[in-house]
Amino acid sequence: MTALGAFTFVLHSHLPYARLAGRWPHGEEWIHEAASETYIPLLSTLYDLKEEGVPFKVTLGITPILAEQLADDTVLFNFVEYLDAKIAAAKSDVELYAAAIDDKDAPLDADGNLAENAPHLHYLAGWYVDFYQNIKDTFLTRFNRDIIGAFKQLQDEGYIEITTCAATHGYLPLLSTDSAIRSQLKTGIASYERLFGRRPKGIWLPECAYRPAYVDSDGNTRPGIETFLREEGIKVFFVETHTITGGQPVGIAAGDVIGPYGYIKRRYVIPAAKTPNIPTREATTYKPYYVSETVEGARAEQHSDVAVIGRNNSTGQQVWSADWGYPGDFDYREFHKKAGTSGLQYWRVTGDKVDLGHKDYYHPDWASLKVDQHAEHFSHLVGDLLRTYHKDTGEFGLISSNYDTELFGHWWFEGITWIGKVLRHLANHPDVELTTAIDFIEEHPPQGVLHLPESSWGAGGNHFTWDNGDTNWMWGPIHECEERMQKLANQFENPSDGEREVLSQAAREALLLQSSDWPFLVTTGQAREYAIQRFSQHVDRFNKLALSLEEGTPDVGYATELWERDKVFPNIDYTWFRG
Repeated sequence: MTALGAFTFVLHSHLPYARLAGRWPHGEEWIHEAASETYIPLLSTLYDLKEEGVPFKVTLGITPILAEQLADDTVLFNFVEYLDAKIAAAKSDVELYAAAIDDKDAPLDADGNLAENAPHLHYLAGWYVDFYQNIKDTFLTRFNRDIIGAFKQLQDEGYIEITTCAATHGYLPLLSTDSAIRSQLKTGIASYERLFGRRPKGIWLPECAYRPAYVDSDGNTRPGIETFLREEGIKVFFVETHTITGGQPVGIAAGDVIGPYGYIKRRYVIPAAKTPNIPTREATTYKPYYVSETVEGARAEQHSDVAVIGRNNSTGQQVWSADWGYPGDFDYREFHKKAGTSGLQYWRVTGDKVDLGHKDYYHPDWASLKVDQHAEHFSHLVGDLLRTYHKDTGEFGLISSNYDTELFGHWWFEGITWIGKVLRHLANHPDVELTTAIDFIEEHPPQGVLHLPESSWGAGGNHFTWDNGDTNWMWGPIHECEERMQKLANQFENPSDGEREVLSQAAREALLLQSSDWPFLVTTGQAREYAIQRFSQHVDRFNKLALSLEEGTPDVGYATELWERDKVFPNIDYTWFRG
């Protein structure tokens, strides 16, 4: 039976640059947590599917700055230490709860849990020992300490398509110079080529942030993001639903929070009345489109041969929605509550507004049953949506279900298992063809052209999350560094070895200070002081290197010292930053 449409998971993997930048609660442990709870479980799931002969396909984005860290020897060495600490903490809890089984009056942890809970807690602690020991064994033995290499092999064998991103997840629409946008893309693509052995064809724009061509205040036409992508041979990128269909933002852009946490107060909530209402149009997320490369309304229409795919909202809400998203099921593991003894998570969601102090204990077998139910429900939903689209239009549609990879496993602990079960279901679904974004574009080239509006998947669907009253001060230094780096790159045509070393490190620091993570963390308040400190450090480092070059005394020693701290993009070329 011929499929009626296609489906792809589009998973965007990204973390801030945290190598040697602190451990708990902010810093390198971000990478260790995601590796243990998301990346290695995802690899295990995909390799299990491959070995079972399941013909799956997945579109997987790995940002260059994350890939550099996952390939870094120091990060990986520290990762093993992290796993050993987790195993030791779980074993300590096993002993604690074993002793408490015999001592009916013993409190078990800072919450004052009594001995009557000891048998189940003893079981959970042992369960965690097995979990982390398995992650360690899998990392060391099955994947030979090579996370990036394991993903590369899946791509080489045709199971996944790995997309790239801007080098340090810089927020491209708000950068002031074309050279800054080009250097973000060129550096990211060079990193991809070094690590994956080929050039990328697809890209996840940082924060799904897009800017069309426009006429600036001097009357000059500035290119849209698609022009820079075309120059680098990129064939497809992804945007939020409202960027394609118009209307009010939906999902995360409308303020949704995964699971049962929608009621939690956030620092910024934008009323729907104040969000941009893009005129509704006939375009659909079930089809790709070529992106117009001209200013909207221009007489001569030109498209870029770069395709855009919009996020399918119906499937997205099954995970993102605060009201009915799967991660909010009461039997899934509670993310926010951790044991005072070990930091392990022994509780389940329990209820949508149950206080953390009143959470019930986690039961892995209960959660496993819910994973089966939700995977089956999702696969039926995908089939129903594609059948309906085909019936209404007669066309072969695409569902692109886009998520942050770290949502699965880390935030939604059972999410990686859910992905594996969904792929098993859909691989056997008669109406659904599993695909990747690039495969679909090559087999079903776009038939229409769209002008896309400025947009992102941040609050309100615009740039507010990254440029607001709390973060606007950051953009002055960013733009000053852009222009200063461009001037230096233009000035040094035939640098000495020492000058080239300082120019290269200045280029790295320029990229690192442009990361969208710093204003994001300030806006959300998740790690405000940490983000300000990290941003300011990279600005200071860049300025010191730039000044040494401008004064004719390139500080090679300082550049070497910073290379040991910020060891990314070894093949960076400062000439990419020229105007």
